[in-house]
Amino acid sequence: GCGLPAGPFGSLGALEGISYLAIVGLVGASLSARAQQGRGLGPGPSGILALAEALAFLVACAGLFVLYFQIQEYGFIPEPVPVEGGRCSDI
Repeated sequence: GCGLPAGPFGSLGALEGISYLAIVGLVGASLSARAQQGRGLGPGPSGILALAEALAFLVACAGLFVLYFQIQEYGFIPEPVPVEGGRCSDI
């Protein structure tokens, strides 16, 4: 339920946050392209963009399942930033 530890200089936590933004960006761009053009982002060079688009949707769906089961099991979503006395905090 908790995110990655901050790591040296907060690099692991930052990398986790950036990866979430990348997934949301790819899914958003794909949905926007589908709404405007009726198709996804296209294959790109060597099909890498299509692969990234498919993996982004897969990870987004997995994230929604984790969110659902987190709420079912614990009744809440852990705080995104560690707070004193919080479930995901060593403070």
